[in-house]
Parts: sequence; structure tokens; C-alpha cells
Amino acid sequence: MPGGARRCPAAAGGGRRRPAVSDGARSSPRVGAAAGSAPARVRRLLRHPREVALRIVFAGTPDPAVPSLRALLASGHEVVAVVTRPDAPTGRGRRTVPSPVARVAADAGLPLLQPASARTAAFRDELAGLAPDAAAVVAYGAILPRPVLDVPRHGWVNLHFSLLPAWRGAAPVQAAVRAGDPITGASTFRLEEGLDTGPVYGTVTEPVGPRDTAGDLLGRLAVSGAALLVATLDALADGSARPVPQPADGVSLAPKIALTDARVRWAEPAFAVDRAVRSVTPEPGAWTGSAWGRLVLGPVLPTDVTGLAPGELRVERRRVLAGTGTTAVELGSVLAPGRRSMPAADWARGVRPEPGTVLGRGDDEGPADPTAVRGAGAVSAAETGTGTGIGTGTGSGPAPSAVPTDGPAGGR
Repeated sequence: MPGGARRCPAAAGGGRRRPAVSDGARSSPRVGAAAGSAPARVRRLLRHPREVALRIVFAGTPDPAVPSLRALLASGHEVVAVVTRPDAPTGRGRRTVPSPVARVAADAGLPLLQPASARTAAFRDELAGLAPDAAAVVAYGAILPRPVLDVPRHGWVNLHFSLLPAWRGAAPVQAAVRAGDPITGASTFRLEEGLDTGPVYGTVTEPVGPRDTAGDLLGRLAVSGAALLVATLDALADGSARPVPQPADGVSLAPKIALTDARVRWAEPAFAVDRAVRSVTPEPGAWTGSAWGRLVLGPVLPTDVTGLAPGELRVERRRVLAGTGTTAVELGSVLAPGRRSMPAADWARGVRPEPGTVLGRGDDEGPADPTAVRGAGAVSAAETGTGTGIGTGTGSGPAPSAVPTDGPAGGR
């Protein structure tokens, strides 16, 4: 087989339920988007995968891309190569390690392409030599130029973790949590040179729980999105895919999160502090300045306690409270410099904060983004059923809010 790629085992039989793939109309924004049994054309595809199997190049880098690669390896399609970012230094020792996707590809015995730049003619020629029918991309981490996008005859299918056109950009899941979107999801769309602007093939939706962190939500979307990606490629293979242009309304952006964006702004309302902290958990982690150095905080819990100034600490027997612009929040875990993460009450017993101690004093307490916080009385497009948001990709779902995606530009 060309390039040493192996034939992947066929998928399970026709009883498998599939995420919805658009046939020209919007898919309904239901959890899992697996409404009813698989269409007859998909059942036929599953029974006879070799008749319509595609040669696939997969591009991805971090952990959220791994479920999609594994799903493709278990499908009826042939993964002929994997493209991922070069090995990078990580951890305190700055040891160079392969990406999570690179490790899975190595275990599967797949050819691995790790170009320093996807813009070179050499990479384009190497890709063309694989003769892919389609390419799938999930959080690759680099822009793919037009000559590369033009190589596969079916183009590049991007799995994006939002309901497009909401939350285009590098951090859609974080944006959905920070905005308080009740529903988000994942979309597959044809990659083009614009930022997540291509026509949408299909979507799945996922409710956002009141205590979900970005990590929790992304973990679920990585799994449901993987099934959506395989279903999209199945539809491309049998000719039933009908990409739908994204609507002009409901567009919101989710740029990459900088470390400064993860600073806790204690002057904001308690609900906004809660959302902001969960939106950057586990990465990069919410932080605040203090007399003990920079503290990294785990999720906080809003309370009805009043009387504390923004950032002011109150240590009680079993909990530690911090003031906000409205009511206090209960601190969860605290990670101090050079220490391990521990419950806030244990941390406070060790450092014994003086009464009136204030976290973040001297920091600019203005909002990180004026669109990142919605007041309790505001109504989102998701709540009125008119916008779009992370996850569906067909123009239904949560509305604009604020925070990072996967780019066109290929490759988030």
C-alpha cells in the first residue's frame, strides 16, 4: 500500500447511530444530534466500506484531536498519513516530546509528516504524492495555504468545537463557558482561507452544565465530534454530503487566550468570575496576584454572602470566601508558587491570611473583554433560539459572547 499506510478495519454494522450530516437543511440542535437510525445510504456505506472508502490524510496535534484519529482508524476509510506539529519542548525540564496525535500515529504504524511550515512546496508535493481523496483536520495548530487546501479532491474537512458561525477562532469552548451559553456543540465544515467561514456539513450539540469547565466540555465534544467527522466523510464518500453556507448573522469570535486573559477580575459580578474561572480550567488556569505570589485557582462557587470588597478574603472554618463586584465566591483549589494544588481551606490554614487581605490588589480590574460578561438580565441568541454558537455549525445554537478555535485556516 502506498507510503506504508495500513488499511484500517471496517466500521461496525448498520445499527450504529450517526450524528446528523446536513442534506441541505439545518440539522436540529439536539444533544448528540443522532436523531433516528442512520440513513439507508449510510447503512449501505457501513456494510460495504471498501466500495466507497476514501484515502484520508489526518491533521491534528493535541489531545482533543486523538478521538477523531482513533475514530477514523476504526472506520471503513484508509488513513494514509498523519500531519502534526513538530515535537516540542514541554514541562519544567523542557524535554522535547511528540504530540499526542504523533504518538497515536506511531502506535498505528502510520506515516507521519511534521513540517516546520505547511507553506513550503516540499510539503505540498509530499502531500500530493499521497493522493488523498480528502483530508480531515482537528486542532492542527497552523495555517494551511491555498495550494495545500487544493490537494485533496474533496478538500479538507475541519472539525470545529462550536456551532458555527458562533465562536469562530482558536478558543470556542472557552468562549462558550465564559459567555454562559446553555448549548454548544461541534461543526464539520469545508476548510477555506477565511477564519472558520466555510460551508457546514453537519453538527452535533451539547448542553453546557452549570459547573462545566472548558476541559469537561471539550472532552465530551472531542468524542461526539469524532463521530460527526466520520459521518461527514462517509457522506462525502457516497455523494450525499450537502454543505450549507454559513449565515451572515450570529457571527462571534473566539480568539486565542493569552495568559493575561486568565487573570481573575474580582470587581466583576460573582457569576462572571465563576464563568471566567471555569472557562480557563484546566488551561491556562485562572490566576490572581497575592501577598504569596501568583495563585492559580480552581473553579469557584458563587454564594449569597455580602459585605466583602472585590478580592477581599474571609477565612471560615470549612471554606474560604473572596469578594467580587456582587456577592462573594467560595474558593475551590489553590496552587501557590512551589506548592502542590490543595483545597482552599487547607491553603488558608497554612498561610493564615490577615483579616482584610485582598487578592489582586493593584491589578487593573477592568473587564478583559466587554463582550465576555453578560448581565443576569441579558438574553442570548441561544436562549431566544435565533443565534448560533459553539457546536452546531449550521446556524443554530448559542450566541455571541467572548473568548479562543481551530483556524482556517486550517487547522484548529
